[in-house]
Amino acid sequence: MKLRDSRKMNTPELMIIPMIDIMFFLLVFFMLSTMYMVDLKTIPIKLPKAENSSVDTKTTFAVSIKKDGSIWLGDKQTDIKSLTMQAMMEQKSNPAFAIIIRADKDSDYGQVIALLDTLKGAGINRFGLATDVGAGQ
Repeated sequence: MKLRDSRKMNTPELMIIPMIDIMFFLLVFFMLSTMYMVDLKTIPIKLPKAENSSVDTKTTFAVSIKKDGSIWLGDKQTDIKSLTMQAMMEQKSNPAFAIIIRADKDSDYGQVIALLDTLKGAGINRFGLATDVGAGQ
């Protein structure tokens, strides 16, 4: 009869695979839950598509230019002068301030340039142009 060796201790085994599964589940859960936390009030416009674009949600102002040339800040219609004043006040209080311009693909390109020129003249230098993520057109 063979007796157990008393010098040998049974060490507990750490099962790593279930822990990895739980970590991936938590990662997916938090990624999906943060996507629904961002509430961006905008008006519906058709954005042009771009192949090499990225999404950045750390902006302060989302400015939309509709097909008819009207300018919207969030869900309120505005003009270039009042938008510039609001942007200048925001930039003073927020050094990481940026503006995302969502121009309809059928809108006047000169309107976008006029808006950019006016904002740059007011000292606002952080811009982004919104596009739909997908194949370029």
